Amino acid sequence: MGVVAKVRWFDIWLVNLDPTQGSEFQKTRPAVIVSPDEMNRHIRTIIIAPMTSVRREYPTRINLTFQRKKGQIVLDQVRTVGKSRLLKRLGRLSDARARDVADKLTQMFRYA
Repeated sequence: MGVVAKVRWFDIWLVNLDPTQGSEFQKTRPAVIVSPDEMNRHIRTIIIAPMTSVRREYPTRINLTFQRKKGQIVLDQVRTVGKSRLLKRLGRLSDARARDVADKLTQMFRYA
């Protein structure tokens, strides 16, 4: 089953985001899998949040250090991509950082 069986919630993968349009994050970069495992197991697309080394003080960004580099998880650029865009698994978020991402996503999509 290849990559399909290996994609897990809060894993970090190197993802090819090109081609893009407008202000979308582009190029090949690390991204966090934010789609739940049930989805990841059964369909050919996943939801990702790209990572960047450019830090901005936006409420939709989560600070982290990954592979000794400081950066952010960019939740304001969440997007759905095909699993064919995944190039290599790079690691996994810590439990604390995964909780931060889940909490922020809950805040962002809460129906008031």
